[in-house]
Amino acid sequence: MADEDGPDACGLSRRELLKRASMLGVALNAIPLLQIEGLRRAPLETLTPAEGDTLHAIAARLIPSDGNGPGAAEAGAARYIDRALGGALSGNREVYRSGLAAVDRHAQASKGAPFARLPAADQDAVLTDMENNLATGFTPSAEVFFNLVRAHTIQGTFCDPYYGGNVNFAGWDLIGYPGVRLAVSAGDQRLDARPSRTHRSAYDHAMFAKRLPSRATVAHEMHPHGD
Repeated sequence: MADEDGPDACGLSRRELLKRASMLGVALNAIPLLQIEGLRRAPLETLTPAEGDTLHAIAARLIPSDGNGPGAAEAGAARYIDRALGGALSGNREVYRSGLAAVDRHAQASKGAPFARLPAADQDAVLTDMENNLATGFTPSAEVFFNLVRAHTIQGTFCDPYYGGNVNFAGWDLIGYPGVRLAVSAGDQRLDARPSRTHRSAYDHAMFAKRLPSRATVAHEMHPHGD
């Protein structure tokens, strides 16, 4: 598990990872998926159970829960990705199928068990091999797959909850983002003030339409020519 300030086994401190995530913005484009409560995992929609276990374990190590608060597992990042792979991210479905299988093959060969069954230290070692492009059997490479999963895990952890991730506002609370507000009071503008948390999605406001497009519609809009 990563220390608060020190580098983790993947070469990034938790603080640096969260800093990068916050720079991406929290209102990321994605598609809706089933919410989960706490650590209860909702049924898979796209991945197989084995693939889901591996992805969930990877996300849990990329942004681990620790003394600072919950991480990607509690925020439902893996569920976000699973749902998105059936819609807006459907072009990555084969990449995930082959990539997650390659993760388990490398984990089995180097540590003696599939990734999800390894202790945290061994999981971090496998991810380090991937990040440093030392793991083989990936298409096009372990580093590319590592960066893809990390990007999607960040999305699932810090997106607007309307899109399915950031369950119970776990991601926003982790980085101190107070939530969406359409007006800012004089008190909120004080440099020494800490804004109160609203725990509201942008779509809790009437000015935003709440109609959820179907996954097929979203996929077509994102890739109208099938590319």
